[in-house]
Amino acid sequence: MTIHNAEPLDVQPTIISYVKDLPNLCSLAGLACTTLAIYFSIVGHFHAAMIGMIWAVAFDWADGLVARRMEGRTGTDSAFGGQLDVLIDIVSYGVTPAILLLSYGKFDPLFIIGAFIVLAASAIRLSYFSTYGLSGGTKYTGLALDNNSLILVFIFLFEGLFSHTVFSVILYISAITLAILNVSQIKTPKLSGNPINVYILSIYTLGLSAFYGWNLF
Repeated sequence: MTIHNAEPLDVQPTIISYVKDLPNLCSLAGLACTTLAIYFSIVGHFHAAMIGMIWAVAFDWADGLVARRMEGRTGTDSAFGGQLDVLIDIVSYGVTPAILLLSYGKFDPLFIIGAFIVLAASAIRLSYFSTYGLSGGTKYTGLALDNNSLILVFIFLFEGLFSHTVFSVILYISAITLAILNVSQIKTPKLSGNPINVYILSIYTLGLSAFYGWNLF
C-alpha cells in the first residue's frame, strides 16, 4: 500500500508581514499623526493638533493612491489594507474630533454628548460604507469622514477672533452639523480619486501646516 503525502496547506502570512506593504505604511503614518493630534488636543496645544489632523488626511489619501499604482498586490493584500484603513478612519475622523471637542470644552459634561454624537455618527457612517460601498460606484452616501478634519482644521483658523466660550459653541455646533451630514442621504464625490484634488490637498496641507506651525512659536 502506497501512502501519499498530504498536500501542504496554504501558509498564512504573519500579521506583522503586512507592515512592509507600502500602502499600509502610509496608513500607519496617518495613524501616527492622529496619535499626535489626540495627544496635543488633550494637553491643550490645539494648533499642533491641527497639524496632526491635516497630515492624517494627507496620508489617508496617499495610501489609496499608492495602492492603485502598485503592481503585484494580491486580493488578500487589498482586503487587509481596506480593513486597516477603515479601523484607522474611526480613530482619525471619529475619536480625534471627539477628543478635540471634549478638550476644547474643558471636559465639561455637556461636551460629552457632542463627543458621543460625533463618534457614533462616524461609526455608523463607516459601517454603512463597508456594507454598501460607493453609490453608483462614484459617490459617497453621506459626507465622507475625511471632510470632517478638513473642515474643522479650516474653522480653527478663526479661533483667535473669538473668546474661548464663543468659539467653544462654534466648534460644538460645527462638529454636530458635520456628524448629521455624515449620516445624511446627501451624495458627495470621492475627492481622493481625482488627481487635481490631490494637488489641492497638498497645497492645503502645506499651507495650513505652515500657518499653525508659525503660531506655535
